[in-house]
Amino acid sequence: MRIPIIVLSCLALAPIAAADSISLQASKDNTLYEDLFGGISNGRGQYMFAGATQFQVQRRALIAFDVSAIPAGSTVTAARLTLHMSRTISTGEPVAVHRSLTSWGEGASTGLLEEGQGAPAEPGDATWLHRFFPNDFWSTPGGEFDPAPNDSILISEVGFYSWGLGGQLVADVQHWLDQPTENFGWFMIGNEGNPASAKRFDTREHIEPAFRPVLEVEYTPIPGPGFSAFFSATLFAATRRRRPA
Repeated sequence: MRIPIIVLSCLALAPIAAADSISLQASKDNTLYEDLFGGISNGRGQYMFAGATQFQVQRRALIAFDVSAIPAGSTVTAARLTLHMSRTISTGEPVAVHRSLTSWGEGASTGLLEEGQGAPAEPGDATWLHRFFPNDFWSTPGGEFDPAPNDSILISEVGFYSWGLGGQLVADVQHWLDQPTENFGWFMIGNEGNPASAKRFDTREHIEPAFRPVLEVEYTPIPGPGFSAFFSATLFAATRRRRPA
């Protein structure tokens, strides 16, 4: 039996009609400041840092997004993380995205002036030693993250930069959607072997909304009951019309 053209059209158009996208704001962010005592953080600061200072002291940025606004069961087809880099004293340096392997916190600490030195950690802050200051520790100082970067791009002049243009972040976002309890966000790791390589990025607390981090996600949701009912009715009607008298 030949399938009528109208049925084939429904099948062809369904995925296109279902495609959607969403822009998400960061749910939390912070900076790990290398420190023997693990007492420095910047949970509520306007900036976060990745790379090394001129004295070869490390900075690692942390950022997370709540992806629950994406319909459960959807297939993530694209994901792009965009940050605004607002201060640097170095030329082009790579900054990589690494998936965090465990949870961490954003407390009420706020660094002074340009925030490069952070502030005394507050309860719930992530620090170089702590996931949540003062009692919950990383298993390794400096945080727990996948050593293999998902994406790495060169950061040079002040401006906006995006990771994931080649689809490298899709698997992480899909995993967080399917397993919400394992959504621990990302580490932003700079060129830690090069002194003065640190880059300053604006956080979700930045006074200018346009400079805040954004995660753009494209996805295809599961077809709703409306389309299923429409397709079933169309197929039923088409097959009935083709029955011999």
